Amino acid sequence: MTEIVKGWDRLWERYYEVFLSLSAVKKLAMAGLFALLTAISAQIYVPLPFTPVPVTGQVFVVLLCGILLGKTTGGLSQVIYLIGGMTGINWFYGASYGILRPTTGYIAGFVLASYFVGLITEKKRTKLQMLYSMLSGIGIIHLCGMIWLASFLKISMYKAFIIGSLPFIPFDIVKAYLAGITGSSILKGRGGE
Repeated sequence: MTEIVKGWDRLWERYYEVFLSLSAVKKLAMAGLFALLTAISAQIYVPLPFTPVPVTGQVFVVLLCGILLGKTTGGLSQVIYLIGGMTGINWFYGASYGILRPTTGYIAGFVLASYFVGLITEKKRTKLQMLYSMLSGIGIIHLCGMIWLASFLKISMYKAFIIGSLPFIPFDIVKAYLAGITGSSILKGRGGE
């Protein structure tokens, strides 16, 4: 078991050594790529009849970008996504754009969540700590989303939780698990152990 933990730590250290040595232009390109991946994953959505918030693939990409890009570049990727959608790029779910929508809080939460996941995984790289960071990232997304949703729809936080968070928790836990597996697989494929 100790060897597995040591191998995991070496894997992360090697990945971040390589990533941190990239030029600013390459990091910016990676941030742009993950903004685009977030946009593509927004087009994979399932509308639910009882809420204006759809199930999308975005949480998976947001968590993965925090894992792979770290706090600064991961957060930047979601800032690019947010600003792009606010300024007219049709890449929010359903090929839409604009800031005055029920899901704006979740999108703002993407910025904070990817930064937080990146912050934790840059410093603490055990599987348990990564799981903690991803579950916390989901919590950040949901909290930001519920606050905005309650304000936007003029409903209580309880009602915002019932229609804007509770139905999505199982889906998002699965996405966190898949992001962890995917991130680990990518890291192994890039010269890790």
